[in-house]
Amino acid sequence: MITDSKEILATKIDYLCNLGKQVIDIEANAISGLRDQINATYAKACQCLLQCKGRVILIGMGKSGHIARKIAATLASTGTSSYFVHPAEASHGDLGMLANDDVIIAISNSGETEEILTLLPSIKFQNIPVIALTGNPQSTLAKYATHTLSMHIEKEACPLGLAPTSSTTAALVMGDAIAITLLAARGFKAKDFARYHPAGTLGKRLLLHVGELMHTDENLPKISNKQTLSDALLEMTQKSLGMTTVVDEENNLCGIFTDGDLRRSIDQNIDIHKTPITDVMNKNCITIPKDKLAVEALQIMEERKITSLVIADGTKPLGVVHMHDLLRAGIC
Repeated sequence: MITDSKEILATKIDYLCNLGKQVIDIEANAISGLRDQINATYAKACQCLLQCKGRVILIGMGKSGHIARKIAATLASTGTSSYFVHPAEASHGDLGMLANDDVIIAISNSGETEEILTLLPSIKFQNIPVIALTGNPQSTLAKYATHTLSMHIEKEACPLGLAPTSSTTAALVMGDAIAITLLAARGFKAKDFARYHPAGTLGKRLLLHVGELMHTDENLPKISNKQTLSDALLEMTQKSLGMTTVVDEENNLCGIFTDGDLRRSIDQNIDIHKTPITDVMNKNCITIPKDKLAVEALQIMEERKITSLVIADGTKPLGVVHMHDLLRAGIC
């Protein structure tokens, strides 16, 4: 009987937490058991996928279908052309999506999913290899498959033994293992990964260069080393970047002057109209080439505790990138 007493509430909290921990323990054991399935059969299945000249087709019903969709998405984003086909829809025309050069990964814990078994004669007619992910190595699907990867589990985390929990987790982890194995075997790099994620933060961090963000030409704050501190203030005000570069007659970078340098100059009661900018500028300014990643610029700014960074070609300033530019680009 549920009451509102604090003692019962505390007991309920412990009880609920223990239930959650039991689920995690059961599923962790299921995943651990998969290690024994990473064997010669697993390697042959991966070789089959690496040799695939078409696409990898994932099929599964119910919860296995949801897992199949996720595995297909992971494969597609890591260099393996892949998509999900619903087995029930496949028997009503979607089998036309399959081609002879494809490979199928079929997920069924029982290995007896009717909607999948219905497709097997048509798949066999097209001579398409099938990799089965199943918890029953003696099932119809397992016996038909070209390669069978067993995902046998001791029990589901559901106390009724009905809701797919440990079995779907095992399938998801096996799918991740396959995807990452293929990724590594193909020599798939971070830049390749970024090409498939151009709109996300990850893609921007891996693809965007400082040369694409820098303020340049008339937007580049720049004064001559013959000018005064007051000229620097005017340039900083006009360009609104909180700094200006200082160059010589040949456009070589001599230094920079920032709003921090300005505060220090004011503290020293320096005459802004008469003081040469070379007396107060920072001569040891940090620069970065334009082909460097924006994320590298961010790292330098964070390490040096600065808000602007000069992009240069040797000694020639090309532009300036500000922390706000990186924020707007979604790098931070």
